Amino acid sequence: MKVNGEEYRTIWMEESSVYMIEQNLLPFEFKIHECKTYFDTCFAITTMIVRGAGAIGAAAGFAMAQAMLEAPNEGFMDYVLQAKEDIEATRPTAQNLFYATNRVFKAGTKSVDSAVKEAQLIADEDANNSRMIGQHGLSLFGEKANVLTHCNAGWLAFVNYGTALSPIYAAHKEGKEVFVYVDETRPRGQGAKLTAWELKNENVPHVIVPDNSGAYLMANKMVDMIIVGADRIAKNGDTANKIGTFSKAIVAKELGVPFYVAAPTSTFDMETNNGSEIEIEKRSEEEVLYQTGIDANGNIGKVLVSSPGSPAYNYAFDVTPAKYITGFITEKGIIKPHPQSIKRICKEDE
Repeated sequence: MKVNGEEYRTIWMEESSVYMIEQNLLPFEFKIHECKTYFDTCFAITTMIVRGAGAIGAAAGFAMAQAMLEAPNEGFMDYVLQAKEDIEATRPTAQNLFYATNRVFKAGTKSVDSAVKEAQLIADEDANNSRMIGQHGLSLFGEKANVLTHCNAGWLAFVNYGTALSPIYAAHKEGKEVFVYVDETRPRGQGAKLTAWELKNENVPHVIVPDNSGAYLMANKMVDMIIVGADRIAKNGDTANKIGTFSKAIVAKELGVPFYVAAPTSTFDMETNNGSEIEIEKRSEEEVLYQTGIDANGNIGKVLVSSPGSPAYNYAFDVTPAKYITGFITEKGIIKPHPQSIKRICKEDE
């Protein structure tokens, strides 16, 4: 994607450093963040300097490669195994993270160079898979479509293109009349800050809406379909995504609005039977109690927006049961949320 006329990926590796777009500063400031060590990259994942299923996966793969580059000859494997444990502890719900660390670790048993090449291959595959998701998702669009999104599953959440936004970009590029209702996505505002920034950057018509307005919009026939991303999909189709997704799916089912999940096959976890087995990340209450914004003088800062002294719960994800999902848009095509369809499409990767 282009920013200020220059092509960027969300994350990339040069020599032993990992570079990424600093997502905590968007949309107010565009800045590239450098991670010189695997621990720096772990910190970036944990603090959401880099975020989103595919981008987390790429970061984890690069971090695993960095660890192998850093590891001393004496005690090499002990160092690498500890690094793998550190990386996998950063965002426990994200399936792509574990997918990437395991692939790079396995490649690294051959050589460090193989690990670096495998990490780059994962990033390249992520970008291509996102592009193909856009092409397959394009078939869902007529000449005109109003789409509701939740969180950010766009270019910033992957190495390039994105998942939920990829079909939207493809449809817009084809000249179709696409309008996007962008859920603000409390508490971190990934919709209001990141999705809206992306769509504005691509000149896609959109409007930011409060998270709790979805039912009203759907009931008044203002939404033709919902497309969201995913952080982990169980083998029965139950899907973990940003908190608030489940409620959108329930309303969509009740009102007859198609509800699609866009995700590459790397996000499907065939070792997890159903949604009850997915570990849900709980983050700091500060993300709920405080908000980051920009003042009239252009200064970025954090302000308290809740009752002083009141505590908050901050579950980062919820699980949408497969019965509420119309279909999965993958890099291999659109499938129904049935265990056999999922098994078939994931087996093709073996």
